[in-house]
Amino acid sequence: MVRLPSGARYWTVLDEELAVVPAADSFLRQVRFGRDGAESTTRSYAGSIVLFLRWCSRTGRDWRSGVGQLGLFMTWLVHAGSAASGIDAEPGAQVLAGPGVRPARSARRVNAVLAAVRGMVVHAVAEGTAPGQLVQVLYEVADDRDLPEVARADDGGTGWRMRARHRLHEPSRAVDRASDEDVVAVLRGCRSARDRLIVLLMARAGLRRGEVLGLRRSDVHLVADSSALGCGVARAHLHVVRRADNPNRSAAKSRRQRVVPLDFVTVQAFDSYEFERMSVPAAASGDFVFVNLFRAPFGAPMRLDAVNDLVGAAARRAGTGPVHPHQLRHAFASNVLDAGGTLDEVQDLLGHASISSTQVYAHPDPARLRAAVDAVPSPRGMAGGSR
Repeated sequence: MVRLPSGARYWTVLDEELAVVPAADSFLRQVRFGRDGAESTTRSYAGSIVLFLRWCSRTGRDWRSGVGQLGLFMTWLVHAGSAASGIDAEPGAQVLAGPGVRPARSARRVNAVLAAVRGMVVHAVAEGTAPGQLVQVLYEVADDRDLPEVARADDGGTGWRMRARHRLHEPSRAVDRASDEDVVAVLRGCRSARDRLIVLLMARAGLRRGEVLGLRRSDVHLVADSSALGCGVARAHLHVVRRADNPNRSAAKSRRQRVVPLDFVTVQAFDSYEFERMSVPAAASGDFVFVNLFRAPFGAPMRLDAVNDLVGAAARRAGTGPVHPHQLRHAFASNVLDAGGTLDEVQDLLGHASISSTQVYAHPDPARLRAAVDAVPSPRGMAGGSR
């Protein structure tokens, strides 16, 4: 990780001699500062690019010539586990494939690696440090006939787009919502007021874990009238603000600030947590809402993986199946829809730029589906409901 004098950070890639790889570093700086990407995005991209450069090195290829053999690289990604693809892999390490051998990486992971590699290559071509024909190796020109009708050209003519040549089919795998029973069980499995409030902010306000741990005290307005604070929003609410300088590396995903209303249960949980926090002298001050109370360094902002740990531990104590933090956010969105909320309202509450991103959060309650069917009147002359 590179820390600039301004305090901004991004991840880069070093070669075996611990020298910066120019093509990778230039691309990652563009992602971080040219596109205002998150530090975590550069970390993910850097890890993917490392795999590509490692494969090129171990197969005796320059990375530019390796772009022309991405099919072989994909095969290596699928079948080369950490013993063969890791930094400490010994020469001659086996790449296992065949019946009964689980893939080393999923199709989704392979596609994510390829997306990072394509980004680096296209950036290098744009800078003039790689030949332009590499773009043709990565992409093919395709028409829009396979797109949904709403995405085609408005004039009825044929539209054209660039399509990646290398991609694995990803089996559709919907993210389940946490049921109301699971949310209650997780709350009962929590051992502190702090942990209960974290769960409630995901399940009752729809916050991501990075948004929860990035909250500052100044973001939370729990009074009926916040005008004295310079805020014109009425009643209890919080502001989700993207900040790039959080020491715990938490960050709101959306660049757009949003306001999230809070219900009475969540406000009460804030009160309980404040009393708990005041009992730890080192944590009594400080602007971060969620800090370490039970382990050193006391008063320091909580780490992102701590949210996964506390939710998982609470679920195990409650005896439920595995519950992940993001399932709580899905539960919030589905409950708003079940209560009569609209999709655009959920979009604003979740902070999505596109409503298509919100649609995957809709998990209608089976009772609501039944009620929707029963509400449809029968055509004239047709007998009553089925028996």
